Amino acid sequence: MSDNNDFYRDLLDNLYDGVYFVDRTRTITYWNRGAERIAGYTAEEVIGRGCSDNLLVHVDEHECSLCNGKCPLAFTLGDGKPREKEVYLLHKDGHRVPISVRVAPLRDGAGTITGAVEIFTERTSRSVAAERAAEIEKLAYLDPLTGLANRRYAEIALSSRHEELQRYGWPFGVIFIDIDDFKKVNDRYGHGTGDDVLKMVARTMTHSARSFDVVGRWGGEEFLAVIANVERDELMRTANRFRSLVEQSRLPGADAVSVTISIGAALARDGEPVAELLKRADRLLYQSKAAGKNRVTADV
Repeated sequence: MSDNNDFYRDLLDNLYDGVYFVDRTRTITYWNRGAERIAGYTAEEVIGRGCSDNLLVHVDEHECSLCNGKCPLAFTLGDGKPREKEVYLLHKDGHRVPISVRVAPLRDGAGTITGAVEIFTERTSRSVAAERAAEIEKLAYLDPLTGLANRRYAEIALSSRHEELQRYGWPFGVIFIDIDDFKKVNDRYGHGTGDDVLKMVARTMTHSARSFDVVGRWGGEEFLAVIANVERDELMRTANRFRSLVEQSRLPGADAVSVTISIGAALARDGEPVAELLKRADRLLYQSKAAGKNRVTADV
C-alpha cells in the first residue's frame, strides 16, 4: 500500500479480522495487525513473501492442502470471482487455527485484475465446539436416508405434546403412514429405487406439513407425523393432504414410479398414555389397509 493511503492502512490495521493483499504473482504486499494476531506472523515476516511459499499451510477439513492447486486466492486472480471457504491455517507457534476466508479481486481503473485481498476471521473454539455439538445432535435425531426426524426424535416430540395436553389442555394428534405394497417396489425396481421412493414420500409430506409439526420415519416404510395444536377437521385435512400429494408424486425417469399410502389418524385423549394413542393409530392404519389401501381412517 502506498504512503498516501495511510488512512485506509490505519482503518484496516484496526480491524479485528485478518486482512492481507497480494499482487498478480501472489506476493504479499500488505498484512494487517488482525492477521498478525490470528496467524502469529508480523508484517515484517510475511510482506514480500509469496503466499505460494505455503507459509500458512492452509488445509481444508479433509486435511487437503490448498496452497498447491486449490488456493481460493489463485482461482480469484484467474477468474475475478469472489470466494468463501472455511479452512485451517498453521499458526507460527505450530498449532492449527480454524478460520473463515473471504477472497475478492483487486482491479485498477481499467478493470484489470492487479491482485487480490483475503479477509480471514478466526472461528473460535467455542463456535467450533458449538458446530460439532450441533452436528452430533443432528446425527442423533436424523434419519440418514430421508432426512426426516428419526424415531427417537419423533418419540421426544410425542412426549412433549403429551405433556402439553396434560398440563395445558393443548390438543394434538398423530398420523401413522405406511407405503402401500412397498415390497413390490423393491422386488420390481430394486432397493435403490425403493430408497428413492422413501425419500420422495418423506419430502412430499415434509413440504405439506406445518413448520411446527414433526414428520418422522418410524421404521422401514412407516412414518409418523405428530400434529400439534390441532382439532379433528384439521387433523383429517392434514392426513388427506399427505395421502393425495403422495399419490400424485412420481419419480423422474422412464418408469415414473409412483406409490400410495395408507393412513391412520387419531387425536390424543386426555389421560391416555402415549403407548395407547400409538396402538390406536396403528389399528386405524391397518383398517385403511384392509379397506383397500390409499385411504385415511380416523377415530377422533
